[in-house]
Amino acid sequence: MDLAIRRACSEDAAAISQVIVAAVRESNGQDYPASVIESVVVHFTPERVIELVKQRLVFVALLSGRIVGTCALDGNAVRSLFIAPQQQRKGIGQLLMARIEEAALQRGLDTLMVPSSLTAQAFYARLGYRAVREQHYGEERTIIMSKPLTLS
Repeated sequence: MDLAIRRACSEDAAAISQVIVAAVRESNGQDYPASVIESVVVHFTPERVIELVKQRLVFVALLSGRIVGTCALDGNAVRSLFIAPQQQRKGIGQLLMARIEEAALQRGLDTLMVPSSLTAQAFYARLGYRAVREQHYGEERTIIMSKPLTLS
């Protein structure tokens, strides 16, 4: 697999938006009603992604030069881990999370939090994250998970 992970830039916004929208609609659509899916999708337009790239530490995963995944570090929180549906379950999310955890350690963080969708909860649990509490935004249910970080 010709996979590379690098820091995102504003020019990546359209491709990042496409990956996120596809993943939310196809993967999260199994666990949430259409109204929740559409309310999430509107937060990831290319214009909004440009803003997020400026505010957060955002990484992209590229497969043969094409963006197939993204993840961000926002303070001590993991945000917006999404993998293109056709590339899910191939280890890309795990590699992105390893890069996020490495960046968090470099920033002196000792714990990471992740607001997980119902869809991704088992994925994060496999990486050592544990559920702390649930949050509800209308019909949207999010599992807040946490993991202590250690140097390896």
